[in-house]
Amino acid sequence: MIERNVLTDFSSTVSEPTIDSSTYVHPLAAVIGNVILGKNIMVSPAACVRGDEGQPLYVGDDSNIQDGVVIHALETEEHGKPIESNLYEIDGKNYAVYVGKRVSLAHQVQIHGPAVVRDDTFIGMKTLVFKSSVGGHCVVEPGVILMGVSVPDNRYVPAGSVITSQEEAERLPVITDDYPLKNMNKGVIHVNTSLAKGYLKAAGTTEG
Repeated sequence: MIERNVLTDFSSTVSEPTIDSSTYVHPLAAVIGNVILGKNIMVSPAACVRGDEGQPLYVGDDSNIQDGVVIHALETEEHGKPIESNLYEIDGKNYAVYVGKRVSLAHQVQIHGPAVVRDDTFIGMKTLVFKSSVGGHCVVEPGVILMGVSVPDNRYVPAGSVITSQEEAERLPVITDDYPLKNMNKGVIHVNTSLAKGYLKAAGTTEG
């Protein structure tokens, strides 16, 4: 389902999702409102990307939004005025949620803005990222809670961790050559970009 948002006192504009023609949105997924999806993205069944409260929501090229993922955000507008505390500035533009290129959002992940996930990062199953940013080339293992923190680049977050202070975030281990999940995201990206192309072809959609 792809549809517009509705007018409210926290959303003064009706927006239709902007989705590149090379991106596949499964019929059982929902993409609503002020959402920008880049190229070669696979949006799997039961995923929900809902830009009707905090907005815009952005997902970059070659990323994937797997089954049951939710991307949503706290309100970014109040009676026509922006709520700056609920926005992240990336390259001169404000976003409620910004997900970079080649990011994997595994099954049942919740990215709840204000939130940022930088390029080449893997977010593991059933993880919550809320009021937080995750750096580039990170691995967030399954079942993690990140709340109110900024995870530096090239770190991993052990499975089941609850990180709620910046001091804890700074102590997270650096990814080294012997870290077993170091290259996993590359394989996940390959699988999902291939699936997006395959499903588009099966649906008879021509890429623009």
